[in-house]
Amino acid sequence: MEKVKTDKREFIKYSTLGILGLVLGGGMVFSPYVLRAENRLRPPGAVDEKKFLALCIKCGQCLQVCPYHSIKLADFLSGHGVGTPYIDADERGCYACSAVPCVLACPSGALDHHTEKPEDIKMGIAVLEFPDTCLAISSTPVPKGYNEKMHKFTDSVVNIHELEEKLLDKFDQFEGKQCTLCADMCPIPNPLSAIAMVSDSGGGNRPEIYDGCIGCGVCQEVCPTTIASIVVKPRVTYEEYYLNKK
Repeated sequence: MEKVKTDKREFIKYSTLGILGLVLGGGMVFSPYVLRAENRLRPPGAVDEKKFLALCIKCGQCLQVCPYHSIKLADFLSGHGVGTPYIDADERGCYACSAVPCVLACPSGALDHHTEKPEDIKMGIAVLEFPDTCLAISSTPVPKGYNEKMHKFTDSVVNIHELEEKLLDKFDQFEGKQCTLCADMCPIPNPLSAIAMVSDSGGGNRPEIYDGCIGCGVCQEVCPTTIASIVVKPRVTYEEYYLNKK
């Protein structure tokens, strides 16, 4: 009987070590892919990604004070930064609040407190990734029901802020009109410093990005095409993307 108990203990011991080894080994194998997955859109004021991951204490304070419910917390399937805040611009961009409350709420320095106003925000840069699908370029009116996605998102929110209600009212006014959503919904105080609709060689208009773009992701959120024609490149500057390509 004693031998059976001993064998059982040994089996559990080595089975546990074996499983632990597989987990650690798997982490070593897959870690490059996990790291690559961390190129996500962070809230305003986010410091360098590695420093951000080291400083963020995953308290969720930035999420709680965001009036637009723009900020989410990464889950286990989102990479190694579990619990860290990010913004999914396909669902809800950052609306660049004048007082930048998410930064004020951050207690650890992961969001730099020198980011005091919308113009200080540098999250990334907008890029017309798929011009062939852009409704403005093809002079296609904004289709009926384009705003269902935003309404569905807002309906899922428990406590809707009055700013979100005003946002919906503005968003609902574009149906059937020539598409200027990305430019007209830009939330920064001087949107023409970031984006404007300019004449396209094909006869329509196209969004043109300027150095005032803060990479908030609103243009990506409101784009009415099935896959957003305009997207934000996280942690890329205007100079890096546009000037270095010339």
